[in-house]
Amino acid sequence: MIKKLTSAEIRRRAKRIKLILTDVDGVLTDTGVYYSANGEEMKRFSIRDGMGMELLREWGVQTAMLTREDSPRVASRSKKLGLPFYFPGILDKEEFLPDVLKKTGLKLHELAYIGDDVNDAGIMEAIAKEGLTACPKDAMPVAKKLAHYVAKAPGGNGAFRDFAEWIMKNRG
Repeated sequence: MIKKLTSAEIRRRAKRIKLILTDVDGVLTDTGVYYSANGEEMKRFSIRDGMGMELLREWGVQTAMLTREDSPRVASRSKKLGLPFYFPGILDKEEFLPDVLKKTGLKLHELAYIGDDVNDAGIMEAIAKEGLTACPKDAMPVAKKLAHYVAKAPGGNGAFRDFAEWIMKNRG
């Protein structure tokens, strides 16, 4: 469980955010995996989440995907969205956090994170100390306990966009 923030503290933190890290499965997708007859895996992404990333850029906030998966489908989506950073194949996200800070040149208080499950808990807890954290409406309880904001939308259905709009609203 993280410390509940006042509205003033949320606004203060939102104004410092320069990069939102997002998990992929369960945040940008609906946790479903689709297979074709040939065994090809497919994922469904929300176009609204992509627009949220574009709107954030206009506010000076970048987005990066941080995922356990290392797949060409997710890499393609990251490239199409023009994300400056893409971190695939990361099994321990909390342990990778110093690498994120080094590669981006940012400080912990300039980060936000949205995740949905136990593999996001460590990084959410670390970022929550100085930055902002969120989860989709249908996130697992562990992620909800570590989120400053619970999106009104479930994963893969605009949860990232909802978080993006919450950040922008709190930036003024």
